[in-house]
Amino acid sequence: MDWLGTGIDSPLVVSRAVHFAATAMTAGALIFRAVVAEPALWSEEAAVFVRTQNLCVASLGLAVAAASGVCWFLLQAAAMAGLSLKEAIADNALLVVMNETQFGFVSELRLALAITLAGCLTYDRYTSSRWLALASALGLIATIAGTGHAVSGVGEAGFMHLTADVLHLIAAAAWPGGLVSLALLLATARHHKDLAWASAAKDITRRFSTLGIVGVGVIFATGVVNTWMLVGSMQALIGTDYGRLLGLKISLFATMLAIAAANRFFVTPRLDLRPEDAPRLVAFRQLTRNSMIEIALGMAIFGIVGLLGTLHPAIHISP
Repeated sequence: MDWLGTGIDSPLVVSRAVHFAATAMTAGALIFRAVVAEPALWSEEAAVFVRTQNLCVASLGLAVAAASGVCWFLLQAAAMAGLSLKEAIADNALLVVMNETQFGFVSELRLALAITLAGCLTYDRYTSSRWLALASALGLIATIAGTGHAVSGVGEAGFMHLTADVLHLIAAAAWPGGLVSLALLLATARHHKDLAWASAAKDITRRFSTLGIVGVGVIFATGVVNTWMLVGSMQALIGTDYGRLLGLKISLFATMLAIAAANRFFVTPRLDLRPEDAPRLVAFRQLTRNSMIEIALGMAIFGIVGLLGTLHPAIHISP
């Protein structure tokens, strides 16, 4: 593969990758708060702190997602029109793409979801706003499926592919996307010397691990469907650039899974020790460090996804 050649639109790949990662982080923060953190917190003070922390993560993620989303649309619209960005703007090609294409329709829908989510985050103190924010974030990540290869299918196979893609994206937001919130909470708990924070951190880590198990199952099952639809054979998986990139993505995912298993079965149990015990502090450092490594691997995966979406699926290419 000519990684730096003219066949790869680097700005488009980067904007897609950043947008996917930021959208996943936004949805992941809200999923983390609703499903993992809030049920495990023991005091109103801690709940307010974690809620504020997650609100900051979600807001930052949404801001980056909005900026990268605009860049993605502009670059994609110009590519679809076969023009430079300057020419596409001058020739009103952007309006044509917005009003007359599937990508444009989905972009309009996602813009509405982003605006709704921004409003909900502004009024986050209300319970109804928090639940609507979660629903909007899930919609924002799920509708990415409407911009990819899954929309090219027809009939039952096409519907199955699109459904698998939606579930794949939501699961990716719940686990890799939620890691930023987990790492921040662990870093906070590490600097508290009481058992209450240690107990909450252990409970939250286990809850996140359980969520991760569900997410891994969904990612694996939907990944099999997507691979079957887009690659089709082992020969295409190992004999095409698309297939080899997908294989690299799977390898990175397996590495993330191994680190998550080590966290659950070897590191988290050490949080039961007394606050003054050195092994407990070491466990906090290991969990935080491992979460950061997982985040880095997740970012690499989003980068690969950003590139894969600009390539022809391996099933259409002769190895």
